[in-house]
Amino acid sequence: MHVIQRGNNRQACFFSDDDYRCYLEWLGDASRDTGCSIHAYVLMTNHVHLLLSAHDAGGVGDMMKALGQRYVQYVNRVYARSGTLWEGRYRSCLVQHDRYLLTCMRYIELNPVRAGMVDHPGAYRWSSYRGNAQGEADELIQPHAVFTALAPDPRARAERYRALFQNALAPGEVDQIRAATNGNYALGNDRFAAQLASALGRRVTPGRAGRPPKHPDVPASRDLFESE
Repeated sequence: MHVIQRGNNRQACFFSDDDYRCYLEWLGDASRDTGCSIHAYVLMTNHVHLLLSAHDAGGVGDMMKALGQRYVQYVNRVYARSGTLWEGRYRSCLVQHDRYLLTCMRYIELNPVRAGMVDHPGAYRWSSYRGNAQGEADELIQPHAVFTALAPDPRARAERYRALFQNALAPGEVDQIRAATNGNYALGNDRFAAQLASALGRRVTPGRAGRPPKHPDVPASRDLFESE
């Protein structure tokens, strides 16, 4: 699942290095408590990107609720403020792991480069790039099987992953990820979208609203969620 949570009215939600550190520490706590595995992340000034898997359908919601409440309480206390920090509920999309997971990882870790904050993703401190691509220790990251399949040796795996960054993401790929996440649509091919639509009983691509028919060969939505 690709998750985005933004600051209210796109205002800042991180104000110091300690804020980033606290968020990452509490993200680790919340992910372990709710059975979620973090594969990639980036903390930007006014929003957060996460790529994760959950063991059950309620895991992501429970994690984001616990993490969000804890962090808001911290910010309000430290900065003597009150009121909401986040822009409503987080946005998300289910990701077809065998085709789009590595692309989504690159999209997340390249955010600071696209924003003009750094020239190279390794120069940004608050992302998973250094752990995934440079082999630095990062206790928060739990590699996905698609990532580990790049190479059996961690050093070779990081090298192959870095090689994926030699070419920028195509504009169409960036637009597809943004549209899927902001619209809570499926990020995958047509077959993946059709399976999800049938299992979840709602459309998962832009278009005319309607309840698609169930198909007996399509697994339950819980099973689909767990497979991602």
